Amino acid sequence: MISTTYILITPAKNEANYIAETINSVVGQILKPAEWIIVNDGSTDSTEKIVREASDKYPWIKLISRPTKGGHAFDSVVRTIEYGTEYISVKDYAFIGLIDADVRFKKDYFIQLIKKMEKNPRIGLSGGIVIDVTSRTQRIPKNNKDIPGSTQFFRKECFENLGRLIAVPEGGWDTLTCVKARMLGYDTVLYTDLIVEHLKPRNVSQGSPIKRVWNFGIREYALGYHPYFEILKCIDRINERPFLIGSIIRLLAYILGRFLVRERVVPEDLIKFLRNEQLQRIKEIFTIVNR
Repeated sequence: MISTTYILITPAKNEANYIAETINSVVGQILKPAEWIIVNDGSTDSTEKIVREASDKYPWIKLISRPTKGGHAFDSVVRTIEYGTEYISVKDYAFIGLIDADVRFKKDYFIQLIKKMEKNPRIGLSGGIVIDVTSRTQRIPKNNKDIPGSTQFFRKECFENLGRLIAVPEGGWDTLTCVKARMLGYDTVLYTDLIVEHLKPRNVSQGSPIKRVWNFGIREYALGYHPYFEILKCIDRINERPFLIGSIIRLLAYILGRFLVRERVVPEDLIKFLRNEQLQRIKEIFTIVNR
């Protein structure tokens, strides 16, 4: 039986309205982390005060303040996580989780993840499905291999072998982390029976729904998505708000990404692996349809 010791890292910036719920979720776990590093990334609200009060009560919660560096929000998340890893003091942990400061989950969440990963030593990265509590309708992902960055849970060996996380200015570092883990030979699994509630709409800071789908299209170009896959993805989302127009804008942004993205920071070998995976998924879809 493998060790069940795990640690957590959370980037936090102006999450005073939600972080107390996240703290309550972690504190209430049947199996608590050996260490939880919460990195305050220049918050201007009471985030730091809330975390400090929790760290005074629970010694395994460690508050770290990162000097404000500026830059794009998506870059900042990755830099903040990496900054937090420098303060890990527990050495004999078996798992490391990256969780957002605006999520909540049941008291058996982490012990269930560990039990599932114990059954298959090939799993290097897993996590539960993320549900936006503010949304009336929820989309269950068709892909059960990509884990949102708000709840990624790694086997220590996998996390260390990944090296540095890739800070993409347009976002999508969490997708790349999953792809790179698979490229290294690990399995990545999204468990739809384990629910993580996201307390505010994802990417709400990026503006209106129209602006968000535009940003998604730009992001998918920056990540290196295959054109065929992007077209099918946009078609698949026609019935999602904003209906039809959202898919059109997303695809247009992807097409214009060639001119709007200064330079892709994603390594070519990773883009090639990602596109091969996407083409395989397309092949599987049409195989099922033609049966």
